[in-house]
This record gives sequence, C-alpha cells and structure tokens, in this order.
Amino acid sequence: MNSAVYIVGVGMTPTGKFADATLHQLTATAVRAALADAGATGAQVQMAYFSNVAASYLQGQHMVAGQVVLRELGIAGVPIVNVENACASASTAFWLACQSVRSGSADMALAVGAEKLYDANKSKSFEIFGGGFDVTRQGELLAYLERLKGAAGAPADPAASSPQRSVFMDIYAALAVNHMQRHGLTQRQLAAVAAKNHAHSVHNPLAQYRDAWSIDEVLAARAIADPLTLPMCAPIGDGAAAVLVCNAAGLRRLSGAAPVDVLACQLVSGLPRHDDDVDLAITRRAALAAYEGAGIGPEDVDVAEVHDATAFGEILQTEALGFCARGEGGVFAESGATALGGSLPINVSGGLESKGHPIGATGLMQIAELTQQLRGQAGPRQVAGARVALAENGGGFIENEEAVACVTLLGAGRQRRA
Repeated sequence: MNSAVYIVGVGMTPTGKFADATLHQLTATAVRAALADAGATGAQVQMAYFSNVAASYLQGQHMVAGQVVLRELGIAGVPIVNVENACASASTAFWLACQSVRSGSADMALAVGAEKLYDANKSKSFEIFGGGFDVTRQGELLAYLERLKGAAGAPADPAASSPQRSVFMDIYAALAVNHMQRHGLTQRQLAAVAAKNHAHSVHNPLAQYRDAWSIDEVLAARAIADPLTLPMCAPIGDGAAAVLVCNAAGLRRLSGAAPVDVLACQLVSGLPRHDDDVDLAITRRAALAAYEGAGIGPEDVDVAEVHDATAFGEILQTEALGFCARGEGGVFAESGATALGGSLPINVSGGLESKGHPIGATGLMQIAELTQQLRGQAGPRQVAGARVALAENGGGFIENEEAVACVTLLGAGRQRRA
C-alpha cells in the first residue's frame, strides 16, 4: 500500500469557447497527448477515471460519459469510473487513479477531465454552479452570505444570484468583504492578484485569455460582485486534460517516460466548524495531511497552482496552505512574492482567472502544468530550479467553506522508491 506513484504522461487542450468541438474531440486530444508523452498506448491503461460535471445538463449525456468518450481511444474492457465532485472533480479523478496504482489494483491508470461548459445562453451555463451546494438549504446559504457582509458593514447586493453570473461569485464576494473587515485586505490587493495572473497567462499558449491587465485596469473593469471586478473572476470555458500515472511495475514498461513523483495527494471533505476554527478549515486540513505524508513543509514548495476561481480565492488558499500567515495573503501577493521571479510563484499558468475553468478538467490542468514545471518544460513561464510543486483544487460550498478539497504535492529529481 506504500508503493510509489509516478506521473508519466500529461496532455491538455487549450481552454476557450469551442462551439464546434465535441466532448469526444476534446477528450481525444488530451488523452492522445498524455499517452504520447508517456510513450504508452491505450491498451496499456488498466483503469480509467473520467471527470465531468456539465455533460448531463448541457449535452444530455446523463450517464456513462467516460465509457462513451474513451472507447474510441482504445480504452475499453477495463474499469472506467465516472467522477463528479464539483470543481474538484478532476483532482478527485487523479486521487482515485493514484489510489489504484498505489494499492496495486492497477499498474497504470488514467485520469481524464473534459468539459463542454460554454453555451450561447450564458444563464444556462451559470445554472450548473447552482448545484454546488445543498439546494434544499439555499435560503440558509444566502442568509449566511448576508451575515458575512452585514458583519463587515457592507450593504446587500441587489444583483445577488443574478442569472448572468455564478452564485459562487457572490460567495467569494461575501468572503472577501469579511476578510477586508477582519484583516485589512484591500481591493487593490485583489487587483494585484488578478493583474499578476493575467500577466502570467501572456506566456501560456493554452490560456483562454492572454491579455495583460494593470492593477488600475483591473480596478476600473466592470463590477461582478463587489469588490470583485471582471478580470478578478474565472471565465466559463471548454477544455480537457489527462494524466497517466503508474507504479514501479508500470514504469518499467515505459522506456521513454520522464516520471514525476507524486509525493502526496490528500482528498478531504468539510467538517461542521465555526468560522474562527481555522485549523479545521478544509484546505488547511488537506494541506497539513499532504505535508506530513510527503515529509516536507510549505517552505519547501517552489511553485503552486491554486484554485483562484476569483482573486480572493487565491488569497484565501495562500493563507490556508501556510505560504503566509492568516490575514496576510493580500500583503504577500502585493509584495510580488507570488509572481514569476518571486519567492513562491503561484498560478504561473494564469490560473483559473485567465487560464480558464472548464470545471471537470481544472484539477488535472493544474497537475499537467506543474508536471511541465518540474520537468523544466514550461518555456517562458518556467520557474527556475523548481523541484517541489503543490496543487490545490476545491469544489462546492457547504455551510461556510468548500465541500471538497484536494492538495497534491509533486517532486522532481528525488530518489526513486521501489
């Protein structure tokens, strides 16, 4: 049960609004790239996990999506499991793939995430996010958000739950307002995060948006949910990613692979807790378990991809992961520490804010980006000397935090374990 896990192949599509691309086509592009990267064939895959959130609602593919899209790629006759875990679906598929090869159930497993999220009717796309919390308690959620804003002295937002935006923008906005009141976070610091991530995306040919924004331009942009402006928020888009993992036995069958170590991968769900019980916060618990499993700490991380569905999301997770003290995430970002060339570059892909957020693929896109970083293959966005990388991916919202969180630690150049 303690055998090593290696990433041996990664592949992903660009993220964008691809009206003419099918779920099959997006999946095929990512899977074929991952197999080619590993020097493997579809016939060598012994188990597959397919992550998707929107196909049931938007494309009418209510069941067996994984079996449907993988069959034509030569992945058939083996266990194929369909995975939905909100915005953490892809990292959940990765966790399951790692579990299967670590246990010996398979020597080689594939995690795939694909999403056709964009629809000409934007309100239909946004409705998908309305299932990311307990729908029988929507009133309680909205009351909680109003309490957060009220405690900070902020007026109620008349556009809350607008069909022209995701309810999660209202959630992040309320959390940001509360953080401002409690810790002194400023809107300019939020803008610094967004400007930094958009600057990173200029160097990523797969990013949905590749335009640079200055801090002042971010502040002047159209408001989405105060204090969040448009470039502070992740766009809706389509895309796919695939990651092939194996154990030592599988690695011996791949003579051309460039393996990256999976040092730890921790998937957790939320606990009932008071807002001030920060040590019980979902990302904090996942991070501490991952650090302990890998035998390292936050100070050892060289590069990270975190779930910045909004600029505030990055600040929140930067604190929870232990990269800075609680309440100092805004100052940390504004200092330049999280920019390419800083002490801890975060979201050098451009993050969800500009790389894009095809829900069922996002977590695997993070893993693929970090694999390239650890191999030294990231081109102009390469973090010099990166040896340890961290991915954080969360999804849903229950009571006062995400419903699910996954923290993964990857390493390069370490002693290979038998």
